[in-house]
Amino acid sequence: MIMATTLDLFGDDDTAQSGREAIGPQSFVLRGFALPYVQALLQGVDTVTAQAPFRQMETPGGYTMSVALTNCGRLGWTTDAHGYRYTRIDPLSGQPWPDLPLAFLQLAQTAAADAGFPDFAPDACLVNRYEPGSRLSLHQDKNERDYNAPIVSVSLGMPAVFLFGGNERQDKTTRVPLLHGDVVVWGGVDRLRYHGVMPMKDLPHPKLGSRRINFTLRKAG
Repeated sequence: MIMATTLDLFGDDDTAQSGREAIGPQSFVLRGFALPYVQALLQGVDTVTAQAPFRQMETPGGYTMSVALTNCGRLGWTTDAHGYRYTRIDPLSGQPWPDLPLAFLQLAQTAAADAGFPDFAPDACLVNRYEPGSRLSLHQDKNERDYNAPIVSVSLGMPAVFLFGGNERQDKTTRVPLLHGDVVVWGGVDRLRYHGVMPMKDLPHPKLGSRRINFTLRKAG
């Protein structure tokens, strides 16, 4: 569990330089955008994981993912021997996925609007926990029904290197450093670009330690 009560919202690590950086025609890194929301976001993570704990899922090819994950919202993303898909029910508990925390929704809608995507209405949020050595292979987000809505990805904790490629797996990737509080938004002509995360280095965050919490909000249904 992440002890949100120990966080100092106005600590030294919460004063990073803010700004918007374009990484594609309709893709942006919003530096430090999540910092005002950090305490509420981590409280939301605690609430979600109390109902639906982090777990390491298996891909259809039999590979156990190095990133632990869970979900919240009306739909949750899962993977197993039968494939990748969204479900209304957590297969681990047999219960609906936890509700989307209000802070998640407010941050996602504000960030999406800042990046040029007003009226974003996410119904799914994939929450990932990275530890040293964890990585995320290049992939496209293609299980959603509506590609018109953007993806909003929030980074908390340890720094990571985000890989942002093209519409083909073999396209060259850009390495984008992401720090605590950064938000990445991509959509429109960039919506199906390949992306991933390089293996995490053990660079502990002052408050979250050797963990990176990342959650991505999307319109899945």
